[in-house]
Amino acid sequence: MKTYPCEAHAVLVTGGAGFIGSHLVRRLVRRYPQMTVVNFDALTYAGNLDNLRDIENAPNYRFFHGDVNNPEDIAAAIETYGVSAIIHLAAESHVDRSIHDPLAFARTNVIGTLNLLQAARKIPDFRRFYHVSTDEVYGSLSLDGGYFYENTPYDPRSPYSASKASSDHFVSAYGHTYALPVVISNCSNNYGPNQYPEKLIPLIILNLRDEKPLPVYGMGINERDWLWVEDHADAMERVYFAGQNGQTYNVGTGKTLPNIEVVRTLCRLADEKLARPSGTSEKLIQYVTDRPGHDLRYAIMPEKIKTELGWEPTVEFERGLSMTFDWYLSNAEWIAGVIRRRQNQ
Repeated sequence: MKTYPCEAHAVLVTGGAGFIGSHLVRRLVRRYPQMTVVNFDALTYAGNLDNLRDIENAPNYRFFHGDVNNPEDIAAAIETYGVSAIIHLAAESHVDRSIHDPLAFARTNVIGTLNLLQAARKIPDFRRFYHVSTDEVYGSLSLDGGYFYENTPYDPRSPYSASKASSDHFVSAYGHTYALPVVISNCSNNYGPNQYPEKLIPLIILNLRDEKPLPVYGMGINERDWLWVEDHADAMERVYFAGQNGQTYNVGTGKTLPNIEVVRTLCRLADEKLARPSGTSEKLIQYVTDRPGHDLRYAIMPEKIKTELGWEPTVEFERGLSMTFDWYLSNAEWIAGVIRRRQNQ
């Protein structure tokens, strides 16, 4: 597996204790021992240091408990570790939560990003500001087909996607206005180990395990492009080291599935893995009132990152689902820890 030439430096990874961030942090720590990886995380409900127990004592790993909403935290982390690059993943990311509390999303996703950009401008010989974003900024496609490209006009439909679209624009503007070396990637829906259980796939897996109802919005026809989180970590590594300043890279599989098909596949896997009669788990499906403004379809065209950086997904969706299911069945202690923290917040 290819690694990139890497001079000794310190990179600040915001949201490094979260689902996607922890997979990237682990990858960088293990593959680039000459690079100090500073995990900067506020440890809100989705941040979990248990995600990184296997590398917490690595000589090139550091943790800094800080909040992107606090410029003093950012400055202290940069000064303490001599940070010269930033990979920004910290974000409020759950659409349902954004509908109920849009101001929290504006604070963290917009102002938090601005705080980091302002701090980056003050760093001598700053290497790179890599902003990790979402395909939801592009809006919604029809079920008839089509894809999101890097030049697709932004058309956010939820407070979450609007906040991410705004942060994307600020990153791009800082690149143009202040000549800050910036790069952006927009990814499709991630899945895999360590994902917070409010998201669709872990929620369905845990409800299947416990034989609880499986809530499906509307009729489950909404389609998503599902990306194995380790494939995304591979893409982020490539963008960080080899992406071109001022460019955007879309990261996804180019394939979509309706949500109901995802749930039905998980039901079939549950019957196999939990030794239940075929068709038992599907009886738990319950269609619930659709959420406001539910986008119909997201689909990424990943041709640019494939052509320019040589990246493409390696894990087929059903195989990834099976591995994810196995992980949640085998990590009851991790799940119990998540539940305890949720109850205490």
